[in-house]
Order: sequence, then C-alpha cells, then structure tokens
Amino acid sequence: MEAVTTTTLETFLRHLGERSSCAGAFYLLGGSALCLLGNPRTTVDVDYTFEAEAESFEQFEATLAELAAEMRLDVEAVPLDEFIPLPPQARERRRLVGRYGQLDVYLFDLYSIALSKIARGFEADLEDVMFLLREHLIQFGELEAHFNAILPHASKADILPSEFRDYFEEIRRRLGEAVT
Repeated sequence: MEAVTTTTLETFLRHLGERSSCAGAFYLLGGSALCLLGNPRTTVDVDYTFEAEAESFEQFEATLAELAAEMRLDVEAVPLDEFIPLPPQARERRRLVGRYGQLDVYLFDLYSIALSKIARGFEADLEDVMFLLREHLIQFGELEAHFNAILPHASKADILPSEFRDYFEEIRRRLGEAVT
C-alpha cells in the first residue's frame, strides 16, 4: 500500500467525486485528516465515515473500493462514534475540505479525532494531538472540557477510564513542557 500524502489524498478525492454518482457527506478521520492540515507524520491509510441515503451506500462503497485498489491505498470505514463517545456538537465542528462532484468532503471534528487518539494512547497518536495543539487547531481548555464530558461514558466504548485519564494527563504534561 502507498503512503498517504496531501497530493495523493487530493487526487483520491477528486477521482472519487468524479466517479461517485451519489450525493453525500464524506468525512476524513485520523491521520488522513491531519495530513491535509500539514501534519508531518506519515500515515498509511485513509479512515473515513460516509453519510448518504441508504440506497447509495452499496454503490458508493463499490466505487470507493475500486478506486482505492487502483491507487493502492488502504481505505477503511471507521464509525468513530463506536470507538469513543462523541463530545457535544461534534458534527457542527466539522471543517469543509471541498466539494468533489456530488460529495461534500469534511474533516471530522478535530476534538473528536484528538480524543480518539488519546483513548488509543499510542505514542504516534499522542504526537498527533500535540500537533493539533501546537498548530492551534484545537485549544487545550476546550479539549479538556470535551474530555470531561465523555469520560463518564468511556467504558461504554470499551475505553478504560483510568487509562484514558492517564493518556490525557500525559498530553497536559507534554503541553506544560512545550510552554516552559
């Protein structure tokens, strides 16, 4: 599989919009979303979620799979709300990337992406959160408020609250070190 770059991702979205005959909202998640924001860390997959009329899903998924195979990309549907409880108004904080054919492409809520990375807790994920904070794409105070809002529901998403809190505190520690 090919590494995902900004150019590769833009080409993929353009071709997807040209080939897809259905209208819908295509949300980029994870590393591919951060790639478009300038994150220097390499990602190898395109995680997404898609919203459209139910009868459009099968056609869209077939088009997406065909294009991904042609471009040698690892493209995976990720139901983010199954991995972490979404903070309030997550969908309202989406960021429009552009319109590609009938597809409106968005970056999913950056706070939700950051929280999902904190919940996973891998070193690369924590670095991704620090990128978002350093670039002022998210604010720590708001991230903390969203963290506190979803923490009571973490165990429903198979997240150990104690580990989630530990990973969040690691972000706080790193942020403090970055300031001093």
